[in-house]
Amino acid sequence: MNNSRIKANAALLGTAIIWGGAFVVQRNGMDSLGPFMFSSIRMFLGAIALIPVIMITDARNRKSPDPVNIDNKKDVIIGGTAAGIVYFIAANLQQVGLVSVDAGKTAFITALYILLVPIIGVFLKHKITKLNWIGAVIGVAGLYFLCIKNGFSIARGDFIVLVGSLFWAFHILTIDHFTDRVTSAKLIAAQSIVAGILSLIAALATETSTWEGIVAAIPNLLYSGVLSAGVAFTLQAAGQKHANATTASIILSTESLFGAICGFLLLHEVMTGRELFGCALMLAAIVISQLPSGGRK
Repeated sequence: MNNSRIKANAALLGTAIIWGGAFVVQRNGMDSLGPFMFSSIRMFLGAIALIPVIMITDARNRKSPDPVNIDNKKDVIIGGTAAGIVYFIAANLQQVGLVSVDAGKTAFITALYILLVPIIGVFLKHKITKLNWIGAVIGVAGLYFLCIKNGFSIARGDFIVLVGSLFWAFHILTIDHFTDRVTSAKLIAAQSIVAGILSLIAALATETSTWEGIVAAIPNLLYSGVLSAGVAFTLQAAGQKHANATTASIILSTESLFGAICGFLLLHEVMTGRELFGCALMLAAIVISQLPSGGRK
């Protein structure tokens, strides 16, 4: 493995660790803020954190002997609005779910989006492999042990996070659709602004927030806004330039594992044996679904 590939994989692993830890700080942040206000502030912080990345990218592009101009204002607005609406729904379903669901469990349920993306892609005429289907079946089994209780019932919080994972899958497909037209940093910043505005409207309509509550949540807001959105997205973009696509997907999927570890270490969350078995099945499903098929190495 060459040096650039090692650095790329390290960047992707750093992304997964940061995103895993974000489940804990998102849960802690709601000790003093409602879910919509917390989402709104962290989304605006994420957009601000991406400004230096956008400036550096633009400067490099201008100095390039063959500058690439894919940032049409109309595409940035349309792409940012479309992705922002889906991001608003996905992020806030996750945030609301975290009110009653442990951070580690939320991480694994959310990770289901990795299995859903190729399945939804079938309707968009994307190719889906046998391993994708096998992973999906194992993932459903894992979800059963993780969420379904006696009498075949599912807790309200688990269901909210589960629906959120569906919208995370839609979000991935939306981003994928616009990445050839708009640079990643500008698209992510635009979507964060749109989602932040929508979250702020929802917060003002349904929640009562105080300056004291915002101040108390500052450490959690900075982590989830600056680190999770700004730094992690930058590391992801840098890593995926040199990493093998399959390897990148598998490394990023460990976000759910790090979420469970952080939940255990920082929040003292403990899952039942049944839930741990479900987590193990889902992690196996994620890895299997990302493996190449057809005899390719």
